[in-house]
Amino acid sequence: MTDVKIFLETDEQTIAIGQQLAKHIHPPLTLYLTGELGAGKTTLSRGIIQALGHQGAVKSPTYTLVEPYELENVEIYHFDLYRLSDPEELEFMGIRDYFSDKSLCIVEWPDRGFGLLPEADLHLHLVYAGTGRELSIQAGSAAGRAVIENLSE
Repeated sequence: MTDVKIFLETDEQTIAIGQQLAKHIHPPLTLYLTGELGAGKTTLSRGIIQALGHQGAVKSPTYTLVEPYELENVEIYHFDLYRLSDPEELEFMGIRDYFSDKSLCIVEWPDRGFGLLPEADLHLHLVYAGTGRELSIQAGSAAGRAVIENLSE
């Protein structure tokens, strides 16, 4: 498994790394974003989603569980499972239908959907590090490894 660590001092740097990742992302791809509350998961998601072509705001789908973004070349589904009380709720919302050959699925708090989500191609983990954050990126598939290899070029 490939592992990269990046120190991010500001929200702007977090958005910028999301923009860099977006240059190398091609569906189908599943991203897991983990870390404490406020660590920057949604900020990182914003960088990715806007770099892929979304012009509007990117808000956390904490209350809706999923926010869809249908763009010209990709369907993006941004999940926030923080408030999920039972993974079975994902079955009721048709979770499997979101993970298609045309989709990029970004999942915050994936542990809350354990057993019902596909494995991550990329796992992005944010932790507090002084006044900034440390981003750890791990590949879980060949597609994830390709993104990391292209990112480090």
